[in-house]
Amino acid sequence: MDHAALLTSENAAFAQLVRGADPALPIPTCPGWTIRKLAAHIARGDRWAATIIRTRAEGPVDPRSVAGGEQPDDRDAEQAWVQGGAQSILDAIAEVGGDTPVWTFTGPKPAAWWIRRRLHEQTVHRADAALAIGVPHEIAPELAADGVSEWFGLLTARPESPLPEGASLHLHATDDGLGEAGEWVLRGGAVGLEWEHGHAKADAAVRGPAAHLLLATLRRSQDGVDVVGDESVWTHWLERTGF
Repeated sequence: MDHAALLTSENAAFAQLVRGADPALPIPTCPGWTIRKLAAHIARGDRWAATIIRTRAEGPVDPRSVAGGEQPDDRDAEQAWVQGGAQSILDAIAEVGGDTPVWTFTGPKPAAWWIRRRLHEQTVHRADAALAIGVPHEIAPELAADGVSEWFGLLTARPESPLPEGASLHLHATDDGLGEAGEWVLRGGAVGLEWEHGHAKADAAVRGPAAHLLLATLRRSQDGVDVVGDESVWTHWLERTGF
């Protein structure tokens, strides 16, 4: 999967979507946010990541110190501003090299780690904007499945598990062609969360298209997924996986 190319295309789609929307429109899936705030979150977040990469940061960077964070009022200028943030990440990677270790909130990682992280940030927030505006949106199954895996990877970096110790959860994407990449088994460990691709009997199973699973696991929408088994395990998961 070409994460860099997908970052560019997802970012462009997001920028175009928010450009045509009312800036004051509330985002129900991000309580307290508007379209304008969502655009700022993406554009400033991308520049923050680019700064981390370009400076080879070994620790957190204050988002307020990042250059280019002022949001334009003009809609065309705002669209260019949003797209410039994603490009700044790719430019920073080209400058320092994708293997250069930099700070992330999960510990030191190769600089290219930020491309995948920011890609899935764009993907989910594009869905947030589309849901708020009331327009159709699609997420390709392969991209959605990768987003689910990326989210689980972030959760394993946390010291606490969103599942009780010994509890298990199985997610199964029903799209054709995903194979093992579309199945996940999660278990609550003694310390933190454990997960792997595969098929196994679990306390609860969640099935649906990968795009629906992505939005469900990120607590955007439960539409299009079916829960089988102990539904309290899924409820427990959702209550403890805020970002």
